[in-house]
Amino acid sequence: MKKNVFLAVCISSFLWSCNNSKKLEEVVEVPLPETEEVVVEMGNPADVKVDEGGAFEMIPLPYAYNALEPFIDAQTMEIHFSKHHLAYANNLNKAIAGTEMANMSIEDILKKLDLENKAVRNNGGGYYNHNFFWEILGANTAKEPSGALAEAIKKDFGSFDNFKTQFIEAGLKQFGSGWAWLLTDKNGKLTITTTANQDNPLMTKLGITGTPIMAVDVWEHAYYLKYQNKRKDYLENFFNVINWVKVSEKYTAATQTGI
Repeated sequence: MKKNVFLAVCISSFLWSCNNSKKLEEVVEVPLPETEEVVVEMGNPADVKVDEGGAFEMIPLPYAYNALEPFIDAQTMEIHFSKHHLAYANNLNKAIAGTEMANMSIEDILKKLDLENKAVRNNGGGYYNHNFFWEILGANTAKEPSGALAEAIKKDFGSFDNFKTQFIEAGLKQFGSGWAWLLTDKNGKLTITTTANQDNPLMTKLGITGTPIMAVDVWEHAYYLKYQNKRKDYLENFFNVINWVKVSEKYTAATQTGI
């Protein structure tokens, strides 16, 4: 008896389902909740300060964090400047506190540096290199240099395209963290070199000769958020944000003073 009742209920449910299939097909669409666009607020580079009492200050960026987009993204710029660069500045100040270096320029410190002084070598190099790097970058800049620098590039590399290829290759071949540099001697002859970590051509005991007039940071923190492992893409796009006016000024200063 119970089996018959259960069967009857099942049949009735099936018939009801069939008779009302059209009604079931009329599904009411419920709109999904709107997703709010997440806007990451960028800080002001001018607000980034070293710890109180430090000999060296943070030199503010001459542009906003997002000024170099899409080639260098704002988040990378903010982290690079306000975290990495600031750490180098603070650690440099700690390393030279109470020494004669606290009253010297960063250039003189690096030129006279004992390379076994790793704290000053790493942090002093990081401080100088980053200030140099920010200075030779810019938005809406010319794609190639002009004047005396353009002539020197053509003379020493054959063409601007050849120079660009060689500079990118140098950055790619720098194993691990480091920098690629464009140097000039006092006669205006240009060469490309690389340094590891935060070393730079001012460190005379490295045996590198020439005055730096351009550099690119190939530490992963300089590009990994946007480019991941594609260092070549980063280096190629670097050429879209070079401030050739500033690089030319450095070239002229180095060839006129011979330093």
